[in-house]
Amino acid sequence: MIGLIAKKIGMSKMFLDGLAVAVTILESESAVVTQIKTKESDGYNAIQVGFVDTKENRITKAQLGHLKKANVSPKKYLKEFKSNVANDLSLGQEIYVDIFNVGDEIDVVGISKGKGFAGVMKRHNFAGGPGGHGSMFNRRVGSIGNREWPGRVIKGKKMPGHMGNEKVTIKNLKVAFIDKEKNIIAVTGAVPGSKGSYVTLLSKKEK
Repeated sequence: MIGLIAKKIGMSKMFLDGLAVAVTILESESAVVTQIKTKESDGYNAIQVGFVDTKENRITKAQLGHLKKANVSPKKYLKEFKSNVANDLSLGQEIYVDIFNVGDEIDVVGISKGKGFAGVMKRHNFAGGPGGHGSMFNRRVGSIGNREWPGRVIKGKKMPGHMGNEKVTIKNLKVAFIDKEKNIIAVTGAVPGSKGSYVTLLSKKEK
C-alpha cells in the first residue's frame, strides 16, 4: 500500500527534537479496498481504494454495482494506487493511517486554494514599475510585444489571470504523528488546499 486520501483538518505545531515544527493535521475517512488489480488480469499490480461514505443516489449505477461486487458501501471517492503488495490485501479490507510510520517521507497532492483573478505582482512576483506620480506604470505588466517576427504574444507569457485552484504536489514531507484510533496523521509543513478539502498521501517507499 503506497497511498491514502485524507481530509485536511488544519495546522498546529509539535515539538520535534526540541524544535517547534509546524504540522498539518489530516484525517482519513473509512478507506476500504474496492478492487485489486494484478499483472495477470490487468497488466500491472494496483489496488483501488474507496473513501468517504455517501448515499446511493449520489453515485452512478455503474459505480454502485462495482462497489456491491466488492461488498462495500457507497463511496464518494475512488482512487487507484500502484502497489506491489496487492496480493496481500482482500476486497472490503479497511485501510488505516498506520500504513505509514512516524519519520516516513511522503508526497502530498491536492488542489490549491483559488485566489480568483490576480495581477502579475501577486501571481508571478513581478517587481512592478516606478511608484512616482505620473509614471502610469505602477503595478502593470509592462511590454508584452515584440518586433515584426513573430508578431504575436508568445505562449506561456506571464500575465494576469486566474490564480490558484490547480493541482499541486508538495514533496518530501515527514510523518510527525499517527493516531490509529482516531485515524489521524500529522505531517510536517503545509499542504495544498483549504480546511475540509481532500489530499492524496503518497509513500516514497515503493516508487
